Amino acid sequence: MNGADWAGAVGAGGLFLFLIVVVWQLAATWRARMLAAREEQYKLMALKYQQLLEDSVEMQRRTVEELTQARMSVASMEKMMREIE
Repeated sequence: MNGADWAGAVGAGGLFLFLIVVVWQLAATWRARMLAAREEQYKLMALKYQQLLEDSVEMQRRTVEELTQARMSVASMEKMMREIE
């Protein structure tokens, strides 16, 4: 092999190495973007869960309050019925 053949082989090897690095970096960039998008989705899901939890706690509080009022009303009616007897 003469010098021109070696230069061509080294040039082709360098080109392939360059292309491999470019493809590798594109894949790494794509993966990073996908992870960032997934992280954003997780944040949105967490916020939605937090809101649902707060709504659930509020509904539970109202239910307990209404149940307490119903118990008081039933107790009052029981007392009234005992007094009638």
